[in-house]
Amino acid sequence: MITIFKNKNDIPQDMEYVELNDIYFNQNTAAMLDDKAVKIIEIIDGVKLISKYKIQSKFNDSVLDVDKLSTGCKTVLNVAYNPDKVFCLKECGSNALEVLYGLGLGNVYSDYALIPFELDAVNVQTSLGKREINDYEKLKEWWGNEK
Repeated sequence: MITIFKNKNDIPQDMEYVELNDIYFNQNTAAMLDDKAVKIIEIIDGVKLISKYKIQSKFNDSVLDVDKLSTGCKTVLNVAYNPDKVFCLKECGSNALEVLYGLGLGNVYSDYALIPFELDAVNVQTSLGKREINDYEKLKEWWGNEK
């Protein structure tokens, strides 16, 4: 399950924080794409990954470079392929959030609540430690109240 940080100071010093998901994806994660990315890309952006760096548009079947994926999709792929880093969650829409929150492993940061209605469980981490939350309302409360 993913781990959420709401304060940058709570991100461990040995973990890299990535604010600009679009740039990080284009420079790093795009080269890592494999079969794991196919479903993520199709669910979030509704396009097909047809080769390592190419997608097929859902609008007119034209072939585009993977850098044309939405930033939300790129964020989810960054998290999925780089579980040792922390990625900014702020550019994700609801379709990307639903997939992101279902990932088996990964780390994200946002100082305000970004929560899909469908939620299994996530880890939340503060300076006081890490704990699991498996309820939308409890996660919303954690984001709003705890320091």
